[in-house]
Amino acid sequence: MVDRMEWKKTPDKLVKFFEKKVADVKCEKRKMFGYPCCFINNNMFIGTHGENLVLRLGDEDRKMAMAAHKDIVTFEPLPGRKMGEYVVVPERVREDDTLFDRLLKQSVKYASSLPAKERKKRGSK
Repeated sequence: MVDRMEWKKTPDKLVKFFEKKVADVKCEKRKMFGYPCCFINNNMFIGTHGENLVLRLGDEDRKMAMAAHKDIVTFEPLPGRKMGEYVVVPERVREDDTLFDRLLKQSVKYASSLPAKERKKRGSK
């Protein structure tokens, strides 16, 4: 028997922040695991997960962001399951519009540079 981990709902304040920041970004908005996310060419570049906001960054941008801001960490949706290209953006960084907008722009640019992924079909295997 597998224990199911209960994931927390994303706070309304964070959902509103997310929606405001991606409002003008040309992308597909949809949910993944019940959380709002955005995709370019079926590549996720931003999303929420519980109380976290996550961004997908290229290697150099990710290393620079993490070096400059010690509270930006690799996203780990489950213990031991790090998603290497994704970082958790803490509230302190989100409150700095200039800083967050720069990171979001880097994320959009990186996702746009990736090859398009074929969208997985839902249903039985």
